[in-house]
Amino acid sequence: MSSPSGPDLTKGGATSSQPAGWGAAPPPAGQQQDGGSPYGAPQHGAPQYGAPQYGAPQYGAPQYGAPQYGAPQHGAQPYGTQAHGAPQGGWNGSAGYAPAPPYAGPVPSASPMSPVDAVRTVLAKYADFSGRARRAEYWWFVLAYAVASIVASIIDAVLGFPLLALVLGLGLLVPSLAAAVRRLHDTGRSGWWLLIGLIPFGGIVVIVFLATEGQPGPNRYGPSPKHAASSWGPGAY
Repeated sequence: MSSPSGPDLTKGGATSSQPAGWGAAPPPAGQQQDGGSPYGAPQHGAPQYGAPQYGAPQYGAPQYGAPQYGAPQHGAQPYGTQAHGAPQGGWNGSAGYAPAPPYAGPVPSASPMSPVDAVRTVLAKYADFSGRARRAEYWWFVLAYAVASIVASIIDAVLGFPLLALVLGLGLLVPSLAAAVRRLHDTGRSGWWLLIGLIPFGGIVVIVFLATEGQPGPNRYGPSPKHAASSWGPGAY
């Protein structure tokens, strides 16, 4: 009786149920298998290592529709700008300091008053005891009055009768007092300070008051005559 047929295990054969190549050593690296890619090489259609897949954004690139780095989002105000109608900067949205007005340059000072303008102004305000008078207006008038008095005295000496000096003194008495009162008003003092000239050494005090620089801004007697046309500022009297 014969024994059943089977694989000869002593010769290293394989059974019929094992696939072909079972137990065989792999091919060397880089050698292509039968019908396959070389060992370590990517398969057909597969991306290389590190390469982005098809349709995927590159590393660091923004996604489709996303804003770039540092760019404002859609509808957002850029950094450093202010939304329309929003209050100015401050803590917790409170309004901060208002913007400074544009620089308008130095305040123009009043032009110097000439002697003719001073005499004309005093005579135009013949009996006006209100308001203010600048120093140039008063002292130019005093100088013109002194020169006119000297000339009138010389003519009276030739005529032998003090007619012109008397007429000049009576005619300019009222405007002289009015100009002195307005000059005191310019320094912020009342016109009644002229009465201290009636006491000894009171005239020196009155002269000092009349020579004092006027107040630069408006006072209770009115605006500054030196800067009536413009805002008050530094300048020569």
